[in-house]
Amino acid sequence: MSHKEDNEGKRSPQVTDLYASIPKTCLPIVYHPDYNITFMGLEKLHPFDAGKWGKVIHFLKEEQFITDGSIVEAREATEEDLLVVHTRRYLNRLKWSVVVATITEIPPLLFLPNFLVQRKVLRPLRTQTGGTIMAGKLAVDRGWAINVGGGFHHCSSDKGGGFCAYADITLTIKFLFERVEGISRATIIDLDAHQGNGHERDFLDDRRVFIMDMYNRYIYPGDGYAKRAIKRKVELDWGTEDSEYLQKVELHSEGALNEIRPDIIVYNAGTDILDGDPLGGLSISPQGIIKRDEIVFRAAKRRGIPILMVTSGGYQKKTARIIADSILNLHRQGLIGSEAVEGEGSSSLVTHMMCSSGCAGSKFTAV
Repeated sequence: MSHKEDNEGKRSPQVTDLYASIPKTCLPIVYHPDYNITFMGLEKLHPFDAGKWGKVIHFLKEEQFITDGSIVEAREATEEDLLVVHTRRYLNRLKWSVVVATITEIPPLLFLPNFLVQRKVLRPLRTQTGGTIMAGKLAVDRGWAINVGGGFHHCSSDKGGGFCAYADITLTIKFLFERVEGISRATIIDLDAHQGNGHERDFLDDRRVFIMDMYNRYIYPGDGYAKRAIKRKVELDWGTEDSEYLQKVELHSEGALNEIRPDIIVYNAGTDILDGDPLGGLSISPQGIIKRDEIVFRAAKRRGIPILMVTSGGYQKKTARIIADSILNLHRQGLIGSEAVEGEGSSSLVTHMMCSSGCAGSKFTAV
């Protein structure tokens, strides 16, 4: 551990609204309509489906797995929350539209006043970041949690990129280390098609964090420096298919969790591994993605380790349906849901109680 980390560990945490108490009747699934980015069609200039998070929720409602009142409403991360990891210099740079245009890879943003960029682009990303931090605490409390957004694994403390402006994974782990007793080791299982160079740079010298990263070796970001942080590195070739992929997921996720038993797993479940994804370059079927998520959740449950899932990258319109189907499968398998939470008082999956956090207290790269 570096001296900086040691000093940070001794510092009293600042006040935050992100750890407000959540009623036990709420499922630990975090979302807010503000996750979705819509502004004069500019969001369509990036292959990322900037409304996929709302579509996931729509599909889960259709299947009567959730209602608006049964999930947790995300809160926007404040500047003080972000400063737990980010440098003030970096946050100030986001006040320049040209910087945000570069990070999000939406060039026309550079012509817009920054107050619009803040409201229409960065606020949704800050709300998703707050959602990930909230879901981290919920995972510890309930055994599992899913943020329907988040997974901005290319952003580090002082640099954004690949549509990632805030380091939500790093923030979530740092919040847990600083604020939750008994959480001193974390494992990141990053199964997005792209290398998670942001959290890798942030935790390069931190022995408390074990990183497993499985990605297409030939695509963005190719960050050799950040790879030094990966404890279990699995580099895939173009067009890797289900059989080989799922064997490696099971072998290496089991191996990672056997090597060091963490207090929390942060699972970056990108769907850009899907066959036909314009950026991922892999050939995994929808059924393969669903099975992948099941393997990881089963490994966590077998060991009694809390798990937080974030949805990260995925650049086809059908990815929202696949994410929803995967969540439904996790429930069918008994890996999530109120009955999968030790000590949960109610077996009902839906409730009319409001579960907002305030009620109780290619030229493009990737996500």
